[in-house]
Amino acid sequence: MELLAPAGSMAAFKAALLGGADAIYLGGKSFGARRQAANFTDQELDTVVRAAHKRGVKVYVTVNTLIKEGEFPLVFSFLGYLESIAVDAVILQDRGLLRLIQDTFSLPVHASTQMNIHSPEGVVWAEKNDVRRIILARELRLKELEKIREVTRLELEVFIHGALCYSFSGQCLFSSAVGGRSGNRGLCTQPCRKRYTLGRDEGYLLSTADLFGIEAIPDLLRLGIDGLKIEGRMRSPLYVYLTSKIYSNAIRRAEDGRSPLITPREKELLEVVFNRGFSRGYLTDSDVMHRAYAGSRGRLLGSINFDGKMIAIKANSLRSHDGITLYRQDEKVGGFGIQKVEREQGFMILRPPFKLPKGEYQVYKTKDRDFDSIQKQITGMTLSPSPGQTKVRRFSFNPIRRDAARGDLSFYVSSLKSLEAVIPYADRVYFDWNSRFPDAYAMCDQAGVECVLILPRLSFSIPPTEAESLMVCSVDQFEAYSSRKLYGHYAMNFFNSLTIPNLFQYTLSVELSKDDIEEIARHYAGRMEVMVFGRIELMISRDPLLCEGLLIDRKQKRFPVYRDRFGFVHILASSDLFLLDYLGDLENMGINSFGIDLRRRDPALSELVAKVFYQRDLRQKTVIKKRCNSITARHYLRGVI
Repeated sequence: MELLAPAGSMAAFKAALLGGADAIYLGGKSFGARRQAANFTDQELDTVVRAAHKRGVKVYVTVNTLIKEGEFPLVFSFLGYLESIAVDAVILQDRGLLRLIQDTFSLPVHASTQMNIHSPEGVVWAEKNDVRRIILARELRLKELEKIREVTRLELEVFIHGALCYSFSGQCLFSSAVGGRSGNRGLCTQPCRKRYTLGRDEGYLLSTADLFGIEAIPDLLRLGIDGLKIEGRMRSPLYVYLTSKIYSNAIRRAEDGRSPLITPREKELLEVVFNRGFSRGYLTDSDVMHRAYAGSRGRLLGSINFDGKMIAIKANSLRSHDGITLYRQDEKVGGFGIQKVEREQGFMILRPPFKLPKGEYQVYKTKDRDFDSIQKQITGMTLSPSPGQTKVRRFSFNPIRRDAARGDLSFYVSSLKSLEAVIPYADRVYFDWNSRFPDAYAMCDQAGVECVLILPRLSFSIPPTEAESLMVCSVDQFEAYSSRKLYGHYAMNFFNSLTIPNLFQYTLSVELSKDDIEEIARHYAGRMEVMVFGRIELMISRDPLLCEGLLIDRKQKRFPVYRDRFGFVHILASSDLFLLDYLGDLENMGINSFGIDLRRRDPALSELVAKVFYQRDLRQKTVIKKRCNSITARHYLRGVI
């Protein structure tokens, strides 16, 4: 079993080597899902690959953002460089990039967790498309991993430690919706770590605990999982060293049948170096949420009542040169290093070097004195610099002629009443997955309107259906129904003209701007749909706690929340997308269909919107804005970075 450690900097890379990782994953200066980390220049990538290979350690390079059409020349050159320095694999999210590598390079491919493969069908699709390893969705439980292992001999990798995203990876649009920085482009602003209210609940309602999966290692060994991944390219070299060392020890113990897998001292070090609360994650059906606070606080030592003179706490593990931090509820008050340890009647006596008001505080250990010696080891490690090499490979597209088209009006609805309201104006209807689909199909058939069944946004086993026209939300669903007439949901992240698999029609990513869409249209001959109205889904989560209602942020923006029949939570945008003003521009680009999402909306609003878009009556824009509270052209005008 391989242990993969993260490296967001050269110091973190050294820490991973010293910690005993079998493989290290890292990114270049562009195209990685942690663009805010220091990352590595081309010359540094050559240096670390040489250094790792000299020690028998593999290097996997993340090229796991979604790629815009205009970025292909740069990413093509970068992939050529990675091939020339013999990286062991590239980690991809973008399926267009996967196609490019299939056609041009000999690089081994690992499917990123951002590709959102979560079922046996998805794994079969990956196997057919020359993927060597799949980094599976973090939301999978052991029993679900077992079903996947039964259908494939591909290498499988799971996360074992570190931060958990609230949303399924690759399916989160929250960051770009509230700030224009896309998590799918490596610039997540972590809106899940902010405070919200929902009904009577208030706090960090979307904040997950950190995964601490050591106890699951024997089960993962039994299932034949090939790689265990530590999350943390934004974290410190100390964190990388300690997690690598401790998990490497745990894997060896598990392989030898020894227990316990972790010592109390190792657990303490993990808690101190970074800890926002630990959870066994979804692997063992554990509670993953940690709503009390969102940042790292270290190891909780206890609560005190400060008398204005000294801190008296029952803590046996503190030593001189350790460090502590004090909190008062949500507020970080301050911290200090321990110079001298005094003991009195079973208590440790600490004297804060700053003025501290009387009252109750929580005390956390946030530094261990052994950290200094570890840091010296990391700093003292030297690597021989690479002379660097540059191999530039040229990439070019052949533009196509795409004629202007009349855009179909395609309505997404979830009830028969809304269907009845929109059907006079519809060219096509996408009907939500529910028991009324046969009735909806009959109504559409009578009206001469195509009726497409929307498959569930996410499910770990693909539900059966006899419907011939389907909207798929993942490659998992594509694989299950590849012989049918398939439409691609915007959740499939169609970001460029090379995206696979080929479908009858794709709905483009809602993160694309007008210029991005125009660029794709110059090179893609297939049918395309653009969403022009509705509340976009920002997140889908396996969170068992979040209630239905309105999630309200500090700016008083209201995000509708609902739970589907499979138990998944969906968080929708606070404003309706509204692109009526731009339908002519889109038709001139050759866009074939306009998506209008009216699911879970009342029939009166559905009829109003349908009629306005059918008549292209911009005079009604103010009326719709009033009915919806807020409308936006969102990324169509500003794009994402």
